[in-house]
Amino acid sequence: MVKSRSSVVIEYGKAILIAVLIALFIRTFVVQAFKIPSGSMKPTLLVGDWLLVNKFIYGVKIPVLRSTLIPVSDPKRGDTIVFIYPLDRSKDFIKRVIGIPGDTVEVRDKKVYVNDEPFDDPYGVYTDNLVIPKTIQPRDNFGPVKVPDGTVFVMGDNRDQSYDSRFWGFVDRKDILGKAFIIYWSWDSEDNSPRWNRLGKPIH
Repeated sequence: MVKSRSSVVIEYGKAILIAVLIALFIRTFVVQAFKIPSGSMKPTLLVGDWLLVNKFIYGVKIPVLRSTLIPVSDPKRGDTIVFIYPLDRSKDFIKRVIGIPGDTVEVRDKKVYVNDEPFDDPYGVYTDNLVIPKTIQPRDNFGPVKVPDGTVFVMGDNRDQSYDSRFWGFVDRKDILGKAFIIYWSWDSEDNSPRWNRLGKPIH
């Protein structure tokens, strides 16, 4: 029996609708792609890196309200997270978690301390020998501050070129979108070519 044209169109329409709903579900609750626009996380992440973010790892959130429906785990020190930028909620930022609730964070002459102990910081890099006094700006000398409940303190790996919690404060737990876990594409705009060696690279 040959199906009518209208029934074929309806079946295709249903298939497309289901595919769109599945894609929206995955993007909202499971995994989402992000592009790196700045060098604040160099050398871990480069401008032009495209990465995937695990949105489920910190719990299932209700869209718009951002409240956690199903808790899974909490952010840990060293996690690379994507979050809603507190000063402009239309933007997403990516930084590394340095302090979790209850921690005391301090920067002394570029060295990061957590709970008065040197922070194990294998990914932090410094490109500027100048040490700026706290009275001028908080880049190289900051705190100490205690991380409030329900928030985290974040910094970019490119310590001297990162606009982060040292300047604008803490990230609310409900504004964390997820944890970055892999680079799936990378484009070098200067050479106008792919960075093949970065494809599939895990993000630590």
